[in-house]
Amino acid sequence: MKNILIIGCGLLGSSLVRKISKKKIAKKLYIYEKSKLNIVKIKKLKLSGRIVKSLKDGVVNSDLIILCTPMSEYKGIISKINKHIKPKSLITDIGSSKIESSKIIKKFLRNDVYWIQSHPITGSEVSGPEHGKDSMFEDKWCILIKDKKTNLKHLNFLNSFWKKIGSKTVMMTSEKHDKIFSITSHLPHLIAYNLVKSAQDFEKKQKYDLIKYSAGGLRDFSRIAASNEIMWRDIFFDNRKNVTKAINIFMKNLNSFKKDINAKNNRSILKKLTQTKRVRSKIVKLKQDTNKPDFGRN
Repeated sequence: MKNILIIGCGLLGSSLVRKISKKKIAKKLYIYEKSKLNIVKIKKLKLSGRIVKSLKDGVVNSDLIILCTPMSEYKGIISKINKHIKPKSLITDIGSSKIESSKIIKKFLRNDVYWIQSHPITGSEVSGPEHGKDSMFEDKWCILIKDKKTNLKHLNFLNSFWKKIGSKTVMMTSEKHDKIFSITSHLPHLIAYNLVKSAQDFEKKQKYDLIKYSAGGLRDFSRIAASNEIMWRDIFFDNRKNVTKAINIFMKNLNSFKKDINAKNNRSILKKLTQTKRVRSKIVKLKQDTNKPDFGRN
């Protein structure tokens, strides 16, 4: 495969570096990372790939460029690479929302450069290159964004790349993508942040040392709420319309639960609890998680 540049070598960027190197997917692999601390970690970890000091050095030598940065950095990166990128080069990213970022791309990226958006459905609450692993994308879905103007040759190339990385691929529009993930990813993270904040507020008001008594529910939500705050701020802002709609659905259902609890409506609440249990069974059946108790923890 052609030369590849990874921009941003944190959790997912470093995982890509590891997998590309292990599978020998690229002729040459370049890494651009602006964090001095992360550069020190990359060198200490002895990750394969040449670290470039400027975006120009990586861009002029690369055919495929993968952005693994917060989405709020896209505009600045585009302004820096526009002068140096080769015509017909292919850019992709791993951002978790697509509609707003696609507007930035269309407005500021040179017309002779292709950018096809990707979204590998993987990750963790931890950040940094030291947490990356070459199995991060194995058997995980990767969404490829396809619209009327998408170059099919480049789309097929990118599809092949993600499959070599180990991902299962599917194509959809940015509109469908953002609607789906507002419910399956963005809302759950927002709920986790809000639940942990509610526990903090309760602890402060009641003057109870309740965190040390965290049951499994709060513990598991706290893991999600430990995710990178810059990344999730960008997601919430970029997909705000769909996230707002998801919040409205959640609040409607929460009020329905509240009504059933106050009325001690046994039939209604048991129906809700039974129906929602089926989702877990479906997730396990689709091999999106293990059926071992407690998520397979030891």
